[in-house]
Amino acid sequence: MDYNVESIKLHNKLKGKIEIVSKKKISSKKDLSLLYTPGVGAVSLEIYKDFKKAKQLTSSKNTVAIITDGSAVLGLGDIGPLASLPVMEGKAALFKEFADVDAFPITIDSKDTEEIIKTVKLISKSYGGINLEDIAAPRCFEIENRLKKELDIPVFHDDQHGTAIVVLSALINALKVTKKDKNSRIVINGAGAAGLSITKLLHAAGFMNILVCDSKGIISNERKDLNSYKKEILDITNKENISGNLLEAIKNADIFIGASKGNLLTSKDILTMNQDSIIFALANPTPEIFPTDAKKGKAKIIATGRSDFENQINNVLVFPGLFKALLKYNVIDISQELKIDVSKAIAGVIKKPTEKKIIPSVLDKKVIKEIDKAVSKYKI
Repeated sequence: MDYNVESIKLHNKLKGKIEIVSKKKISSKKDLSLLYTPGVGAVSLEIYKDFKKAKQLTSSKNTVAIITDGSAVLGLGDIGPLASLPVMEGKAALFKEFADVDAFPITIDSKDTEEIIKTVKLISKSYGGINLEDIAAPRCFEIENRLKKELDIPVFHDDQHGTAIVVLSALINALKVTKKDKNSRIVINGAGAAGLSITKLLHAAGFMNILVCDSKGIISNERKDLNSYKKEILDITNKENISGNLLEAIKNADIFIGASKGNLLTSKDILTMNQDSIIFALANPTPEIFPTDAKKGKAKIIATGRSDFENQINNVLVFPGLFKALLKYNVIDISQELKIDVSKAIAGVIKKPTEKKIIPSVLDKKVIKEIDKAVSKYKI
């Protein structure tokens, strides 16, 4: 099947993937009077008297805004707000299908940090949470940090934290299969939103031997071209101040995590890593190395972001269930501790991990339940 052709046909038929459905059918004058005028006026006044009642009397309690400027759409790059809309609609459909959370795509026609922050703040009262999506680094960091400080609802940049959570989940189980531990040498390729967030979460979870590479090589103190975000991770990575390129970085490494672009490694490169290496090649749609080539390089565990290979590491394992639980338990602060607990919960769905099964299927309904348990401990 040509998925590209079939997808265009399906979208053309559906005219988009989401719709708004009324929870109560309006089939009589009484229904109209209760759901709209005159009855709705009393509901509005109740909220006016006590704004907290909006969560009881409107859909905002279970509603998430998916915010993007379309500047960093996975695998497609800067395609702008309108072209990113199908992706955001897809995200909204996943929210609903997997967690029964109502999500709305909001595409903002601006790349100005202050303008995006202002826009989100102005519309935030209608929503229970904000999911930032496909906003280019480093602008995405400032946007998220400011909104977390200035809003009283959960703000979550999925490209950063959803990716980090599911990577840690997969790594927990991969270590069990390979008999490796947290002292393993990890190379993370990609120092954008996903790569930096993965680095920080793995360090918070106890992994101390990490090298991070960007397109110019290993991030070290010798580099004079680093932005403030890359400089920040030097506090927790590259303790030996190693310099060099990616191929030099992965020599004698145990784990490779790619959050960059496709076709960067060959089977010969993987052979330079330690025995029973772990490869997470997460670039989409083309991974840093395809599983067949990684196997030729004697890798023990191989995962990608694609659904047509074993061990799919995908954010959809995280964001629907996470937001469902955040909204349910009124949790605003999405701390590193919470993310680690969610990672462990997802990993725990697989009772006996194997080389071919280190992460649950995105269709496994147990994932939502386990995330709920993990987040419930942070209930306010």
